[in-house]
Amino acid sequence: MAADSAPPRVLNVNVGVLGHIDSGKTALARALSTTGSTAAFDRAPQSRARGITLDLGFSCLRTALPPQLGPGPGELQFTLVDCPGHASLIRTIIGGAQIIDLMMLVIDVTKGMQTQSAECLVIGQIACQKMVVVLNKIDLLPEAKRQSAIEKMTKKMQKTLENTKFSGCPIVAVAAKPGGPEAPESENPLGVSELIEVLKSQAYLPSRDPSGHFLMAVDHCFSIKGQGTVMTGTILSGSVSLGDNVEIPALKVTKKVKSMQMFHTPVTYAMQGDRVGICVTQFDPKLLERGLICTPESLHTIHAAVISLKKIQYFRGALQTKAKFHITVGHETVMGRVMFFSPAPADFDEEIQENAFDFDRDYLYQEEYLSKDSKPSEENKENGQSEVQLPKQQWALLEFEKPVTCPKLCLVIGSKLDTDIHANTCRLAFHGVLLQGTEDKNYAETFLPKLKVYKQKHKEGQVERVIDDYSVIGRSLFKKETNIQIFVGLKVKLSTGEEGIIDGGFGQSGKFKIRIPEHKKHI
Repeated sequence: MAADSAPPRVLNVNVGVLGHIDSGKTALARALSTTGSTAAFDRAPQSRARGITLDLGFSCLRTALPPQLGPGPGELQFTLVDCPGHASLIRTIIGGAQIIDLMMLVIDVTKGMQTQSAECLVIGQIACQKMVVVLNKIDLLPEAKRQSAIEKMTKKMQKTLENTKFSGCPIVAVAAKPGGPEAPESENPLGVSELIEVLKSQAYLPSRDPSGHFLMAVDHCFSIKGQGTVMTGTILSGSVSLGDNVEIPALKVTKKVKSMQMFHTPVTYAMQGDRVGICVTQFDPKLLERGLICTPESLHTIHAAVISLKKIQYFRGALQTKAKFHITVGHETVMGRVMFFSPAPADFDEEIQENAFDFDRDYLYQEEYLSKDSKPSEENKENGQSEVQLPKQQWALLEFEKPVTCPKLCLVIGSKLDTDIHANTCRLAFHGVLLQGTEDKNYAETFLPKLKVYKQKHKEGQVERVIDDYSVIGRSLFKKETNIQIFVGLKVKLSTGEEGIIDGGFGQSGKFKIRIPEHKKHI
């Protein structure tokens, strides 16, 4: 009797399906799953049942492993992450940004780029490396003009993508559901088989790392009588095995993994990038619709954080300190207030520190995030600089209106989600990396004093008298009760052009002594 051969390896690639509302994302995911599964399994009823496992926007298509992904038998599984509606788009995609390997941007061919298509493009640029553009609904174009309309829209999209990381990416024209939602199921989709070939050509071996703490984004939770509660989601980092303990931080409970499945197949192990259902002992699934589960005690709930950040170029208007934004961290979106700061101007060109923050340095407070649209400061104007000097790196202090649970170094996106959804404007304002959070509720007393952020102030006083060639006495700069010691060593500029340094107090009435270094003295 022949021994059972080892099952063929299955390579999982996560594909984010993004696009403007009504561009046909769900119809496309359904058409891909059905067509893909039929092609892969050759048995329509089974493949159909398996292909349309649309679970809260997730479905899967399997196909033969393409040659560029290595020799030997195997299957390529595309997990399609359909992102319905805009609010959930931001939460879903940012929550799963670490695991989306390839993005499909779905465009209604009759409408072209719309506001949310642009926002999807922004999220794609932040979150993933590869993209395929799908021009959907080509059945709505009159047949005589269809080809020229597709070519025209393809050129338009190529131009839009020219200055992005997706320049030159494949553009495929399809009709996922010819005739629209009401059309009979017998209507075959157009162009979907060609799209699958393009997806296969774009597939690559994603880098997956099973080490480190286990972290999973849960998007669905339900109970099975007699077995327990199942949490389905995508593993963002680390790995999990049968019998492991996992923590549900939102409920402050730890549970043991009883069983696991990947697309209806029982497994004993899963790692970063896998989509899995984990069954644990019973708890009320209503308590956890979406959220995170992790290695016990590996996540922190924070009240404030320091992030490094960049403004999103399509966001109109300034990013003001003290303004409130919708802050998406991990799987949560909460309101937060921001304060921007930068290195001291002398250090503007200093190399960027990746994923680290130095509390021992001094930082300069900024009224707004510095960008090429910012107005030059008074000091810059005095020095004849009409353009704003921009630092290589800027940071923000985020203060959350309610605490958030997230891993370190996670992606942060700030948006103005209260902007009218129909306004032709990008609502995503900035993106960054969370460098340091504080779990202390009283962070204003414990955490903030460690942050050395100073403001530049402009004060004027008078010279009372000259002591000698290199020192003068000044007045009217400080109050009588001011501790002048804290200003010792700071520079002052005299109206005659000399630069001096505050040397210390003089007498009891707020007067002070200025020393003019020899090389600064005018001859």
